[in-house]
Amino acid sequence: MNYYAALLPMKDEEKSKIHRPDHLTYLEDMEKEGKVFAKGKFTDGAGGLVIYQAESLEEAEKLVKADPYVVNGARDYEVHEWTMMLVGDKPRS
Repeated sequence: MNYYAALLPMKDEEKSKIHRPDHLTYLEDMEKEGKVFAKGKFTDGAGGLVIYQAESLEEAEKLVKADPYVVNGARDYEVHEWTMMLVGDKPRS
């Protein structure tokens, strides 16, 4: 299982307010399936970040594209594979 950082920059604040409950429900469902590692909004209102756990970039993008924020045009998205390193970890080659 790999980690993928999904940046969700704000596209439409009004749509974000409307679709927030569906977005949160979606993420809760993905958490129950073991697909969400971490999540949170940016304190400056610029959007948010979700760290997904998936087998491939394609699977991660599929998860992001199913998010109600993305489906309804409230947020843009950008997905990158992410190598998680905890403080004190040594980089892997």
